[in-house]
Amino acid sequence: MAAYIQRLHHISLHVSNADKFAGELVSKFKFNLVAARLQDKTRQFAFRKGSAVFVVNERSGSPAEGSPPHIEDFQAGKPDRESAVRCLYDASAHYPVDTVTNVCFEVENVERSFKTLRQLGCDFLVPPTTLRDDGGAVTYSVLRSIVGNVCHTLIDKSGYEGRFLPGFKAVGEGGEDEEQEEEDPACPVTHFDHVTYACPRKFTHSVMEWYERLFGFKRFFITSNEDVEEGFVLSQEGIGLRLTAMQYWKCSEAGLVLPSAGQRGTDCKFVIAESLPEQGRNQVDTFLQQHRGAGIQHIGLYSTDIVSTAHTLSQAGVSFFSPPPAYYTEVGKQQEIVAAGHSPELLSRHGILLDTDLQETQSSAGQEPRYLLQVFTRPLFAEDTFFLELIERRGASGFGEGNIRALWRSVQSYMEKEELETQNTAPKTLQSVHS
Repeated sequence: MAAYIQRLHHISLHVSNADKFAGELVSKFKFNLVAARLQDKTRQFAFRKGSAVFVVNERSGSPAEGSPPHIEDFQAGKPDRESAVRCLYDASAHYPVDTVTNVCFEVENVERSFKTLRQLGCDFLVPPTTLRDDGGAVTYSVLRSIVGNVCHTLIDKSGYEGRFLPGFKAVGEGGEDEEQEEEDPACPVTHFDHVTYACPRKFTHSVMEWYERLFGFKRFFITSNEDVEEGFVLSQEGIGLRLTAMQYWKCSEAGLVLPSAGQRGTDCKFVIAESLPEQGRNQVDTFLQQHRGAGIQHIGLYSTDIVSTAHTLSQAGVSFFSPPPAYYTEVGKQQEIVAAGHSPELLSRHGILLDTDLQETQSSAGQEPRYLLQVFTRPLFAEDTFFLELIERRGASGFGEGNIRALWRSVQSYMEKEELETQNTAPKTLQSVHS
């Protein structure tokens, strides 16, 4: 292993209209603006919910008209001559569509990681760079990953006590430590649960090998009956997908140890989604086409109460994918939901899926059933290239075979319907133009 990852610090997006996307993060998804950096040609905003942090980057001139007041009225100070034309803690992205581009990891020594990774052939976009302010110093570098336009910022902030990062101006009150934030009982999102990459066919093993060799990632089995070589394969009813997961191990003086199941801010897992040709075109193929290549397709947000969170987000205007109504009346599913202490009617209201981990439940005789609940939002960008997932785990560490099938089938149905509507409206548009 070349670099020891301590934890995931933040995830960065590059969008054409930061005001619009930032406004939705705050008003719809209940994230809080904690820091900002406004320069002549670069605008960056940091949003936090629990320990989940999004950094929204926009490379444009002045703020767009109709910007949300909390962003438009904010002043981040005078431009920094040395960094006014670039994104800090990232590589300036010139990508044709809105995209999630960077997963930032905290490491114990950026200089050492840089030297070792470069010797192993890593392509660094930003060499080790140190920034300081009154809170101390932070060192970072940025490398290109093996997956499409995804980059990784390696950051050492062990000597920093400021609110966010040097170069950003804090907004509002609070500290860097997420423990100081009061949990929102109506929307208790605590951390990033997983990140899913959409990749071309036959690319999974290359991705797995790259992350294991450079960062010590280890295989994580999505389901108990998953094939070691093939991963979890979903190949039926017009959907052909291969899902394979991995996770990083924390570094400690005693060696590499996995975090405990109840630890706050549990390590984030990484899932690779690959299209299989047998069942025809699916949402991974759609992503690769509209995104112009591999990249981050969705991010899972962990909630301690998914029903309350989904209700709050729905009331704020968030749209969710829903499985067929028959899902909640299938033989055994109603009993499974009730046995877990939930109402089928309440879950169906927001499209929330429940899956019991039978193997873990059976191995823990006398204990409560172990299960998880999940729901996908509709795409957040103009293209069908990125969405969020809400997930709540009640003892289940995997992803649930039944949930996977229902979730991905609901996404597939949405995209097929959208494509059909596009085909039906195109001739009418042309006809109206010529009439």
